[in-house]
Amino acid sequence: MEPPRIDAVAFDLGGVLIDWDPRYLYRTLFDDEAAMEEFLATITTPEWNLAQDAGRPWAEAIDELAARHPEHRDLIEAFWRRWPETLGEAIEPTVAVLDELRSTPVGLYALSNWSGETFPLARPRYTFLEWFDGIVISGDENVIKPDPRIFRVLVDRYGLEPGSTVFVDDHEPNIRAAAKLGFRGIQFVDADALRVELRALGLPIAAAAGTVAPR
Repeated sequence: MEPPRIDAVAFDLGGVLIDWDPRYLYRTLFDDEAAMEEFLATITTPEWNLAQDAGRPWAEAIDELAARHPEHRDLIEAFWRRWPETLGEAIEPTVAVLDELRSTPVGLYALSNWSGETFPLARPRYTFLEWFDGIVISGDENVIKPDPRIFRVLVDRYGLEPGSTVFVDDHEPNIRAAAKLGFRGIQFVDADALRVELRALGLPIAAAAGTVAPR
């Protein structure tokens, strides 16, 4: 059976191409690892941060949380004031896959849950973000994955056909949501596994970094 025609590949950013973790910041603010983990699990929780990805202003988020935990106001404010310190390095093996895809006919897109206020702070740091033909950031759209509406933003804005578009994300609920809309989802584990799955879809990339892709 012939592999499907693939016209576009859409990537998640955090956890796939960019290493992001608030621990990079908070390890500089806590002497006790357990206390830090407790703070991140019960105060500046992933759910709290996700509301900013969905469009809640950071000023509102900080004020609301600090009002409930005034003893931690400085630590809460640090999440916003020192947000760039939560960024890690580019995930280079995946960037190498993206780089190879640039030499193929497929369009390249990003679809990421990310605050519209913090993404501009990150963008200059990662030059590969300029390789994309289009980027959809949840905080700019006021809707987050896995809500199908954000996938429709990607499709409508850039004229994509879900059945000929691969979507790469490290979170399984997002892959399930994309698949329901007809995308060809790949749950990201690592760059080597991603190469295997992209090649199975007929994309001409190398089996391993540094080798020659089939033509």
